[in-house]
Amino acid sequence: MTRKIAVLLLLLLALGGMAQAQRTPQELYEGQFQAPEFPAGLDWINVENPLTMSGLAGKIIILDFWTYGCVNCLHVIPVLEQVERKFADEVVVIGVHSAKFQNEGQTENLRQIVGRYGIHHPVVNDHEFTIWRSFGANAWPTVVIIDPRGYGVIRQSGEIPFEAFDSYLTGMIEYYDGLDENIINRTPLELALEGAGDPGTPLLYPGKVLADEAGNRLFIADSSHNRIIVVDLADNEVVDIIGSAARGFTDGALTDAAFDKPQGLALDGDLLYIADVNNHAIRAADLAAREVITVAGNGIMGRSRIEFGRSVANPLGVSLRSPWDLEFDDAGRLHIAMAGTHQLYIYEPDSNLLYPSVGNGREANLNDVGLANAELAQPSGLYYAGAGKLYFADSESSTIRLADFENDLVTVVSGTTANNLFDFGDIDGELGENRLQHALGVEGGPDGELFIADTYNSRIKVIPAGETGTRTLYGLGGAGGYADGAAQLAEFDEPGGLSYAGGILYIADTNNHVVRAIDLEAGLVDTFEFSNPAALVIDADELTLLGGNTADDNTVELDLQLLAPGEGALDLQLILPAEYKINPLIDSLLELSSDQGLYEQFVVSETNLDLSVDFGAGEGELKADLTLYYCREGEEALCFIETVNWIIPYDASGSSDHRAVTLYREVVAPDL
Repeated sequence: MTRKIAVLLLLLLALGGMAQAQRTPQELYEGQFQAPEFPAGLDWINVENPLTMSGLAGKIIILDFWTYGCVNCLHVIPVLEQVERKFADEVVVIGVHSAKFQNEGQTENLRQIVGRYGIHHPVVNDHEFTIWRSFGANAWPTVVIIDPRGYGVIRQSGEIPFEAFDSYLTGMIEYYDGLDENIINRTPLELALEGAGDPGTPLLYPGKVLADEAGNRLFIADSSHNRIIVVDLADNEVVDIIGSAARGFTDGALTDAAFDKPQGLALDGDLLYIADVNNHAIRAADLAAREVITVAGNGIMGRSRIEFGRSVANPLGVSLRSPWDLEFDDAGRLHIAMAGTHQLYIYEPDSNLLYPSVGNGREANLNDVGLANAELAQPSGLYYAGAGKLYFADSESSTIRLADFENDLVTVVSGTTANNLFDFGDIDGELGENRLQHALGVEGGPDGELFIADTYNSRIKVIPAGETGTRTLYGLGGAGGYADGAAQLAEFDEPGGLSYAGGILYIADTNNHVVRAIDLEAGLVDTFEFSNPAALVIDADELTLLGGNTADDNTVELDLQLLAPGEGALDLQLILPAEYKINPLIDSLLELSSDQGLYEQFVVSETNLDLSVDFGAGEGELKADLTLYYCREGEEALCFIETVNWIIPYDASGSSDHRAVTLYREVVAPDL
């Protein structure tokens, strides 16, 4: 059955009229093979009792096969959140968690992640890959759609944009309602949301910390509270909070700004730079002016990466992908761990330039090559040691690696030296023998040692100065725990960030919802205590989720377009409200640009416009920005404006004969 599904389930979501026109509605929306029943004995989260396929009869089911350390899987979560909101009555989303790492397969750790990312649908712990195998999944993430009669109709690996789900599910619902309105079961599924519960601490999944020795301050990324805490280390007093705690993407005053799962921090004078992961942006908090601005990223998750060797002079117009950590070098350049593109980037504040600096974007563990040819796997932690040496925690390869900018070389310094993303463990020893498990943090010590947050092993490890071996410094490891005290007794739970200052190594102990402080001379671990914890209490009203970043719906990102290389067509189709027309007194413009150097501008005077476009061979991205001025007949002096920004990723490798892309926009009449 698995092989039949692998061959016969649709491998591409039907997005757009031309794709759907090639198949009948029956072929599009009716599956051919009955979905297998969920096996008994698995742990379920967010429901009182295990779900069954038979009990979900009449529901459109989306199975999301994921593993929680995978950044691409995390990118799917907010998309499915949109699906759940729009199709709440017809669709049931089920997260099938098939763990890559041993640590991820433990139900209590998975429960923590469900709470951390606010997942509001059922999740089943498929730790033995039983469901995975029954549906023929072979990559993270993979989505399977099951029709309301219980037959699998789509299986698609990779990230899928909301527009694709929206188009397909709308069509499926219309099709089945047309057959019989009683086929789809619109009774809401009863949930028992649990997540991780109230941690009983002022912090919620803190991801990174930054110790400022000169200013005697500690900055804490209180990630799931969507804020940054500023503490005076003289008395452990909370002196400032950056962010309102509401989830969003808003600049402005320190207390009003909104973030979405901030992580890495870097300080330059009065400017605190923040890796705002789920907003896919780099923010800067001016501590003197007391305001937050965005310096890179437009709040929209990118579908591509900046070409190596090319710099962007307007970083605010770039769609980034999950920037996870930040670090300044001695030249004032800000290094970015761009986890979502498996690269390192550089942002130059003085010139306002942004460009990739390490990694070709392919996810792998390729070392002993130049910076441009190295292959990384979700870099998530940074430490600059001087002399052009930047260490990074490469989480999905479970390694610590070194980018040597002076010698144009990437090497591995801890973890497996093989080009293998599944070679991990918890082994101390020499380089090549030792193993890490999804390390997220790296930091330098006062004597040249290198500290490692070996996250999924729940340990703090060290490479002593002048040595090549890695050994455990603190933490009992295993499933993780929470205990202060001497090195041999201390316990952590998925620590994610490290920062050193004044003899103390500060740890963001993520799943324990606290910051730990290690006195390196005394060899003792202690929990960091705030002298005024009441300052961190959040009004319940402030915790209202805003649904992700606030980038508006004027940006439309199409699914990957498979095209023939060479001359093709772009078909702009506009639908105006009755009694409205394009205003003839001012030019409406369509601007085309591409990552291959194309730039053209066209005046839009008709609602239909056919343009000739050259699609260069290979993969590329075309952008089409429309500024439309329109008015009611006879009222040209009263002009309304519609703006749309289309992002069109395409593959013109010759695998398709298709040569046209259609851009469609229905303009909604203004509310006068």
